[in-house]
Amino acid sequence: QVQLVESGGGLVQAGGSLRLSCAASGRTFSDLAMGWFRQAPGKEREFVTTITWSGGSTYYAEYADSVKGRFTISRDNAKNTVYLQMNSLKPEDTAVYYCAARARWASRRPHEYDSWGQGTQVTVSS
Repeated sequence: QVQLVESGGGLVQAGGSLRLSCAASGRTFSDLAMGWFRQAPGKEREFVTTITWSGGSTYYAEYADSVKGRFTISRDNAKNTVYLQMNSLKPEDTAVYYCAARARWASRRPHEYDSWGQGTQVTVSS
């Protein structure tokens, strides 16, 4: 089991930026596929982005269409941390954001992740 702790959420105006962090412990971080998901009130948890590391400087990332071009996922294997840089934020980005981990392969399906953080609230005002 991987322990995940998110930080960096908050309140921001539309058009602003936030950076979320997720620190992992308990397994070899570089072997993990890391994902960010979000859940708005009354809605199902949805995929935001995921990243894997293939060695050296080779990373693989996928993004939901709704965030492509605005959000960037990155990871620092030396710090066991994954980041989510969110730019040009919109009110519809308001949600609790969750960090998740699974072994090796990227996935957009929440049920395929076996470790989850506690979530961090992101609120975008119009």
